[in-house]
Amino acid sequence: MVKSKKKTKQESKESNERVISENRRARHEYSVLDTLECGILLVGSEVKSLRNGTASLADSYGKVKHGEVWLVGCDIPEYVEANRFNHKPKRERKLLLHSREITKFAMRAYEKGLTLIPLRMYFKRGKAKVLMGLCKGKQEFDKRTEKKKAEATKTIRLSMLKRK
Repeated sequence: MVKSKKKTKQESKESNERVISENRRARHEYSVLDTLECGILLVGSEVKSLRNGTASLADSYGKVKHGEVWLVGCDIPEYVEANRFNHKPKRERKLLLHSREITKFAMRAYEKGLTLIPLRMYFKRGKAKVLMGLCKGKQEFDKRTEKKKAEATKTIRLSMLKRK
């Protein structure tokens, strides 16, 4: 008799997520201080387009307007089969957050001069989610020091492999 291995919470969480788009440039340009998972309000043709895996988070950011958080500049291309019921590709989309999350997270960005940047867009249990990051812009010397650290760890790792 073979016992089946039970899934841990971490394994089951990862299996329910399907990444649509990732903003890798954001980690290079900004230092991420805090993250928050948000829902996103979409039209039907946008969801269909996202299921095809076509979205771009480059040059997008979050904006607080009238006590609500909006995703600006996110490009979700038109869904070809939707014909006249299609959406505008670069329209502003409302992010779904609790009011306490908005006051805690988004207002912090407004007060301290930080920026809300989308780091990743994905489906979780069939619903589209956006991982928003509270970010601070990096200076040029920060980027250089980070690059030097990465190169140093890479050379150490390679030298350790050669020894074996």
